[in-house]
Amino acid sequence: MKEVTFNNKTYRIDDNGFLVDFDQWDRNFVEALAPSLKIENGLSDEHWKVINFIRDSYKELGRCPLVYQTCKMIGLHLSELKNLFPTGYLRGACRLAGITYREGYVQHSFMDGIEEDTDPEFPNKTYTVDVRGFLVNPYEWDNQFALYKAYEMKVPEKLTRRHWQIIHYLRDFYKAHNRVPTIFETCEANKIEIEEMEQLFPDGYHRGAVKIAGLRVR
Repeated sequence: MKEVTFNNKTYRIDDNGFLVDFDQWDRNFVEALAPSLKIENGLSDEHWKVINFIRDSYKELGRCPLVYQTCKMIGLHLSELKNLFPTGYLRGACRLAGITYREGYVQHSFMDGIEEDTDPEFPNKTYTVDVRGFLVNPYEWDNQFALYKAYEMKVPEKLTRRHWQIIHYLRDFYKAHNRVPTIFETCEANKIEIEEMEQLFPDGYHRGAVKIAGLRVR
């Protein structure tokens, strides 16, 4: 745990730069942090609409809203959200709102089906995951992990070629840059709109696609 001071007020943040205490948040925190997140011309009404929606949703539902939900409620296209928060939804908008997807994480129910090409020779393979189901060591990942994670989540069908395209892009990007790409980078590189991403991974970009790819945001 670390501390940062803005305008004579001290805030506790975690190792990833997220505010530790949701109730410690105030406008001073947002305005002081914004320039470091590539928001250099001040915060507009649109910035505040997004930030306030995220906070209001957390207060009501106890978890960070998915990027799909935020875009729909505010009436933003993904490109517009990117212009507002260049460092990403989680690492930009949610960070400024004083929360993270780690808070209030909700485990989803199992589906009735599973991909038929699961490797039958390794039905009892063990993976080390954290309390939220994210793979601890991304290099333990294999196709079977992705298949079983998809089974646990709201993936509406077997993993298709389009699913695998996104999953392998995420992993290749991580290997090349040692970080998880933002949803903006993933959508642009794969020529996919946010509506299609939502259909592919209903649990969200980070809680769905990134998790199935055996990665987690740090």
